[in-house]
Formats: sequence, structure tokens, C-alpha cells
Amino acid sequence: MLIQLITQHPEAIFGIVKQTPTWVWSLLAGLLLLGVSQLRTQSPTLRRVVILPVAMFGLALYGLVSAFSGSGQFGAVLVVWLLAYLAAMAAVVQLPAPQGASYDVARGRIQVPGSAVPMALILSIFLTKYIVGVELAMQPAQAADPVFALTVALLYGAFSGIFAGRALRLLRLAPRHVPAGAGWLGQHLLSERDPW
Repeated sequence: MLIQLITQHPEAIFGIVKQTPTWVWSLLAGLLLLGVSQLRTQSPTLRRVVILPVAMFGLALYGLVSAFSGSGQFGAVLVVWLLAYLAAMAAVVQLPAPQGASYDVARGRIQVPGSAVPMALILSIFLTKYIVGVELAMQPAQAADPVFALTVALLYGAFSGIFAGRALRLLRLAPRHVPAGAGWLGQHLLSERDPW
């Protein structure tokens, strides 16, 4: 409905934007800053590598719960989201680490070249959440439409799964021993029992 409205009445965009709460634009500004920071080469700790995927996982899950928890198909929505998440993560983790990425053993940090991919994923999740919010505000009954709900679940799952797969690719660069300060997740991912 939103796409149809905008294509037939482009002036409606201003009304939609005007009715958007201020906190949404503050969130967008913060996410844009986070995305811009990913454009330059960084040397994050192992712990920091997992923060962004965890945050995007949470944002996607929040989007599903806020949009579809009251619908009769919430269980199916969660299953589709989880399957899309796992499939995207499994596909991306198989790819080689980004060109120029490396692990600095002495510093316990991963050298990560700048990339526009995190910015694209951040904006994709935000725009999906925004469009779904506008669609449901205009037509609340769409939450019960299985095609709409499952499509949104698929998008959220794929975007957040790509984030997770990218983080796992970077974590594979670290040696298999557990460096001090890796935290619980780092210990789990980098232990000798790990099949990588």
C-alpha cells in the first residue's frame, strides 16, 4: 500500500515523514554514524566484532515482535525469521574473509578494511522496520496477512543473518586458542573444540 501511495501521490511522503516520531530520526542518525564508522579501516577487539551483529539481531527481533506478536501467525513468522537468519549466516560464513583482514596476535585485535556493506545492511534493517511501521499504521489488518508477515520475517532474518555471518568470518581469523578478554562468546567460538 505504501509503495502504491507514494507512486500515485508522491506528495504523501512529506506527510508520512512529518508524522514520524522524532526518536525515529535520532535512531536513524545514530545508525548512520555507526554505518559511516564502518567505512574506514578498524582494529576492533573480538568482543567488538560481535556487538553490531547482536544489536542488529535485537533490532530485527524487536521489529517482528512489535509488528506481529498480536497476529495469529507469530509462531510461523518466528520460524521463517530464524530459518532465514540461519541460512544467510551459513551462506556468508562460507565466504573468505574480506581482502586485507587479519588478526594481530600481539594486540588481540582484528584488522578490518572499511566496507559499505555494514552501512547497507543497517539501512536495510532500518528501512524495513520503518516501512513496516508505516504500512501497519495505515492498514493494521496487514499484520494478519501471511504473505506480508512472512516476507518481512524473511527480510529481517536474511539481513541479520548476513551480519552474523560476516562477524563469524572475521572471528575465524583469530587463532584457535582463547585470548585473554575474549569473553564468553569469544571463548565459545575460539576454543580448541571449535570445528573451524
